[in-house]
Amino acid sequence: MPSSPDLDARTTAEPALAGRGGAALALIALASLAGGVVLMGLLQILPPTSEISPIRRTISEYALSESKWLFDLSVGLIAIGSAVAAAAAVRDRLLRPASASFVLFSAWVLGLVTIVIFPKTDWSVGPSVGGSIHRFASLLAFLCLPAALVLAARVVFAHAPAWRRAVQSLGVAAILWFVPILVAVLVMAAGGPPWWRSIPLGLVERGLALTEVLAIATLALGLYLRPATAPR
Repeated sequence: MPSSPDLDARTTAEPALAGRGGAALALIALASLAGGVVLMGLLQILPPTSEISPIRRTISEYALSESKWLFDLSVGLIAIGSAVAAAAAVRDRLLRPASASFVLFSAWVLGLVTIVIFPKTDWSVGPSVGGSIHRFASLLAFLCLPAALVLAARVVFAHAPAWRRAVQSLGVAAILWFVPILVAVLVMAAGGPPWWRSIPLGLVERGLALTEVLAIATLALGLYLRPATAPR
C-alpha cells in the first residue's frame, strides 16, 4: 500500500529534527566548556591566585583562596558542558544511557560536582574528611573520562573514522599523563622521596585536565558538525 505524502514528509523530517536537536546541545556544550576553561585561565593570571605555582601546585589549590567562587564556577561550567555533550549523543540515539561509556561519563561529571562541594585538604589546618572525599572524587573523575571517551567514540563516530581517531587519541593522551605519577609512586615505594615532590604535579594535572576537556570539546564539535541524516 503506498504511503501518503504527509507520512513520507514526516518520516524524512525526523532525522533532520533529531540532528538539529543534538547539534544545538553540542553547541551549548562547547560554549560551556569554553567558558570553564577561560575562567580557569583567569585564576592563573588574576590575584590572589596568580601567586599559586602552576608547576608545583594543583588546580584545586585555587579553591582554598578568596577566588573559590571563580574556581567553583569554572568547574561547574565544565561539568555542565560534559553532561550536555553526553546528552547530545543520547538525543541523537548514538549513545545508550545504559552503556558503559555513558556510566563512565556520568562518573566524570559526578566527580567534578563532588570536587566543588568538597574542597581539597588545607594542610595548614590539617587533614579532613572533606579533603579525602575531594581526593577520591578527583581520581575517579580523571580516570573514568579517558575510558568513557575511547568507548563512546567507537559508537558515536562509527561512520566518521577521522573524528573517532581524534577523540580516542586524546583519550589515550589523557591516560599517558598518569605515567609520571605512576613512576613517582614506584620510586617512593623503592625508598625515594614523596611522589608529589618528584614530579611537577601542578603541570601534570593541568596537562591532564586540559587534554580531557579538549577531548570532550572534540566529541561535542564532531556531534555539532555531524550531518543530520548521518546513520544512527
